[in-house]
Amino acid sequence: MSAPPVRIGLVGYGKGGRLFHAPLIEHAEGCELGGVVVRSPERRAALAADLPGVPVAGSLAELADAGVDAVVVTTPLDSHVPLVHEAIDLGLPVVCDKPFARDAAAARETVLAAERAGVLLTVYQNRRWDADYRTVREVVAAGTLGEVLHVESRMEQAPQPEGLPVTGGGALLDLGSHAVDQALHLFGPVRSVYAELTMAPGVDGVDAGFFVALRHDGGVTSHVTGNWARQGDVGSRFRVDGAAATLVVPDDDGQTAPLMAGRTPRSEGAAWGTVPESRWGAVHRGGVAVPVPSQRGDWSAFYTGFARAVRGDGPPPVDPWDAVSCLAVLEAARASAARGQVVAPAAGRPG
Repeated sequence: MSAPPVRIGLVGYGKGGRLFHAPLIEHAEGCELGGVVVRSPERRAALAADLPGVPVAGSLAELADAGVDAVVVTTPLDSHVPLVHEAIDLGLPVVCDKPFARDAAAARETVLAAERAGVLLTVYQNRRWDADYRTVREVVAAGTLGEVLHVESRMEQAPQPEGLPVTGGGALLDLGSHAVDQALHLFGPVRSVYAELTMAPGVDGVDAGFFVALRHDGGVTSHVTGNWARQGDVGSRFRVDGAAATLVVPDDDGQTAPLMAGRTPRSEGAAWGTVPESRWGAVHRGGVAVPVPSQRGDWSAFYTGFARAVRGDGPPPVDPWDAVSCLAVLEAARASAARGQVVAPAAGRPG
């Protein structure tokens, strides 16, 4: 007999909750959207139109009283840590959207609080399930490139109609939380960081672009670039140089564009997360390029893994200490850009 679905409550129904969480929770195996915390009349109306019958709550405590098994915090950045602590106090397993916190110290204290309380905590690093990143990971793991020496990763967004998302801490914290996490997940901890920031015109203290050079403990060098103002389809998403060959993969995670257009895993079926052959990457060796079939992107796999962890059937899909380590690297990047020097990041996990 199969286990009942894990009833997941969503805290927030803005762009992130509406487009990038609710459809994936609804689709993920073993999950059910058990309610949404939303206060504004406009967003309550949007929820009723999108998902009629889904319960509405005015607070996280009210959502807990409704009987959800776990919650997802997808609200503005400055509310992440207080709401995660509230969920911990309620004994609810919790997913926090990225960026987890503004700084590594707050993230570290929050993870420790969850451990002391024995409450499951994870962070929504969904870009580990991008089609392009999964393809890179597959090729690297297969040894096709030989020893990996150098990686270039470019994560960019076209200008948005609503302007720069200035409340999210800048491009380094917003896009860097994904791009640096991918680099750490692929090649492990780093011992030194060098960075340069491009500031947003007319907005004090907000960076709109970044370049970060990471030297990993294992010897790989990662050059990570992020930009909020991409003009057209320029460059590759990944270039991985190995001792035997080079992998180049275009920018196509297979999910962002459909979700932004209102399409979902439920509406697209088996086509969800797939990348057309014209967008596949290639391994370059001796002047010959061999196409590499793209892996399928599947952000809903994060929630399937989360549901299993809530039931005690496995670890969380993302170790929250990974998010602390990522924030420590991003802090080192900001310090490096300010000083014009190479900086060693602080440790993520204690001990």
